[in-house]
Amino acid sequence: MLMPSTFAGGREAVPYLLGVVMFCMGLTMTSEDFQGVVKRPWAVALGLVAHYVIMPGLGWAIAELLDLPPALAVGVILVGCTPSGTASNVVTFLAKGDVALSMSVATVSTLLAPLVTPYLVLLLAGHMLDVEAGPMVVDILKTVLVPVVAGLLIRRLAAPVIRRGLPALPWLSAGTVAVIVLIVVAASASALKAAAAIVFLAVVLHNAFGLALGYGAARLARLDPAARRAMAFEVGMQNSGLAASLAATYFTPLTALPAAVFSVWHNLSGAVVAAWMNRRAKPHGG
Repeated sequence: MLMPSTFAGGREAVPYLLGVVMFCMGLTMTSEDFQGVVKRPWAVALGLVAHYVIMPGLGWAIAELLDLPPALAVGVILVGCTPSGTASNVVTFLAKGDVALSMSVATVSTLLAPLVTPYLVLLLAGHMLDVEAGPMVVDILKTVLVPVVAGLLIRRLAAPVIRRGLPALPWLSAGTVAVIVLIVVAASASALKAAAAIVFLAVVLHNAFGLALGYGAARLARLDPAARRAMAFEVGMQNSGLAASLAATYFTPLTALPAAVFSVWHNLSGAVVAAWMNRRAKPHGG
C-alpha cells in the first residue's frame, strides 16, 4: 500500500507462486485422503455439492446486493467458484472437526477445479466481463493439478524424507500466499484505498455466510457434529490464491482485490471460529 511500485511488477510470477502452494498441498496428501472418498461417498459428495453451489451462489448474490462494479463483482464470484482453501484442513483440526472428511472434500474439490471453476465463472459472471473459460481450464491444470500430482508422486517416492519436512510446508504455503497478496495489493493500491470498505464488506459477508451455510447443510443432512464443523470450513474457506492468479491473468488488477482480502480474512475468521467450536466441542467429539 505504501510502496506499490516496488512490488507491482511481480504480477507475472503469481501463477508460479500458486504452483508452489499447490505443490506443497500435494506433498501433504496421502492415500487415506482418497480412501475417505470410498468409505464415505455420500458425505464427500455433499461437501462438494455444498461447496460448489453455496459459495458461487453467495458470490453472485452479494455482488448483486452490494451493486458492485463489474470488475469487483467478477472478483467476488471468482473467489466463490474456486475449490476449498488450503488451510481448511488445519482449521478443521483446531476446531476438533472431522479432519479425514475435510481432507477428502478438499482433495476432490481441488482435482475437479479445472472442470468446474471456469464454467461456473462463465455462467455467473459471463454477462459482466468477457470470461475465457477454455484457456482458464488449461491454466488451472498447469497451476493446480500438475503441481498437486507432482507433490503426490514425490511424497510416494520419497516418503521418509518428505515426512521430516512436513512441519515446514504450512509455513512455506502461508509465506507464498502472503507474497501473492503483496503483489495483488501493490497492483491495485490506489483502487483498494477507494474501494476498501465495500471489498471488505463483500468478503466478510461471503465468508461468514459460507461458514454458516456449510454447517447448516451438514446439519440438515444429519451428519455428526465433527463432520458439521469440517463442512463449515470446507464450504466457507476458498483457494483465494487460485482466484488471485486467475484474476491477475484474465481480468484487471481490481478483480484480484477480493481474492487478496479473502486470503487474509478467511484465515483470521477461520481461526476464531475454530477456537469457538473447539471450546464448545464435547470431549467425545460432539
